[in-house]
Amino acid sequence: MPELPLDVPDWVQDAVFYQIFPDRFARSARVAKASGLEPWPDPPTVHGYKGGDLLGVVEHLDHLERLGVTAIYLNPIFQSASNHRYHTHDYHRVDPMLGGDDALRELLEAAHERGLRVVLDGVFNHASRGFLQFNDILENGENSAYLDWFTVHRFPLNAYDGGDIGYDAWWNLPALPKFDTATPAVREFLWGVGEHWLRFGIDGWRLDVPNEIDDEAFWQEFRRRCRAARDDCYIVGEIWEEADRWLQGDQFDAVMNYPLARAIYGFVGRSFADNEVARSGIRKLDRVDAPTFADDLGDLLTRYPKAVVHAQMNLLDSHDTPRALTILNGDLAALRLAYLLLFTLPGAPCIYYGDELGLTGGHDPASRGTMPWQAPETWDEALLGYLTQLTGLRRERAPLRRGDTSVLAAKGEVVVFARDHEAERLVVMVNAGEKAAPVPSTAGLRGRYRDLLGGGEVLLGSGGARLPARSGWVLEGLGD
Repeated sequence: MPELPLDVPDWVQDAVFYQIFPDRFARSARVAKASGLEPWPDPPTVHGYKGGDLLGVVEHLDHLERLGVTAIYLNPIFQSASNHRYHTHDYHRVDPMLGGDDALRELLEAAHERGLRVVLDGVFNHASRGFLQFNDILENGENSAYLDWFTVHRFPLNAYDGGDIGYDAWWNLPALPKFDTATPAVREFLWGVGEHWLRFGIDGWRLDVPNEIDDEAFWQEFRRRCRAARDDCYIVGEIWEEADRWLQGDQFDAVMNYPLARAIYGFVGRSFADNEVARSGIRKLDRVDAPTFADDLGDLLTRYPKAVVHAQMNLLDSHDTPRALTILNGDLAALRLAYLLLFTLPGAPCIYYGDELGLTGGHDPASRGTMPWQAPETWDEALLGYLTQLTGLRRERAPLRRGDTSVLAAKGEVVVFARDHEAERLVVMVNAGEKAAPVPSTAGLRGRYRDLLGGGEVLLGSGGARLPARSGWVLEGLGD
């Protein structure tokens, strides 16, 4: 595909993201707590609050920095009557349970001092029953001044019992009335929210279900306003499938790369938690061999312009899926291979909070458990060390962040690809199979190499090099 004149923020391709669900990450004693919180270690529930807050994030930035994180993606933080805060009451106020605007300001200052970016979740397709303009309709019916902010079909509205609710709502959920974004006042309001928080100091927006605002002009103006407020802000959309129409340089910079996650799982996984996966947007996973994975990878690397590919938010899991280790039925070897691919392919890798410690959990709400800060004996220190090694390798080696990507060989369950940047080349090999396998001769590799993960030396081209079962190398050439 010919490269388009894109202005994707340069910093994103160097980023390592960390997604935080604020209610479940950390509590700070500096934020007043409601009396009805669930005990922190107990399993999460659909509606219960744990009491995590933004100052709790501030107090654990050392953990993120040691892990090698350079950017934080926060699930919604605006005032809401839900623990996930996708039911927004006030778009101009950080939820007091999270510490309010002052807590966000402190988080931004502390993060930026460490070189960490902060991206917020923007829920602009729908609001909530408690949103002022919709609440006005509930109170005043046909006399409301805000009837054109939503699509109302009949009165009285049925805002709690379901069935025929009388207005358009996301997935017909009465708690989530859908904005009528054809209304000029609604458009101006939402564009203004985007601008406001960028001027406040955030570094970008992750857009919730943006494809459901099926209006290119809306998103084009959203981008223009946001870039006028902050010229290097990152705009990434939650779109689960192909996203060509939104990635032409006039709407989003990138999307959450769920297609890559599916491809990686299919290649490295031995089996999957099918029932849990089916409940999420991933829907279904099938095992694939190396040639099929290489074909999938080739499509993902060429579908969009290079600047977009390098700005994709690459992830294995999120608040909307089961956790990665659960998807893989507890297979740690597969999880390590999945992360190896995630960190060596182009795009910005994103770690879902707690995955680095080995947290498990099925679909929502089980995937939204609390961080076990008080129980470090439960942490998977080996996994934490491995992910820290991967973030460090990516930080130190420009080809893994900015290099061109070429698949050199794919045979059986072994894939080999190169990352080239300027005069530096790194070669990544992954054997997803249960047996050691020779390096495919079709890769055309000869000479001495050093494995940057294990530190050992590998001689290629002699016919004797075999990649151990379910393992991977990141190789740097040492000459003949």
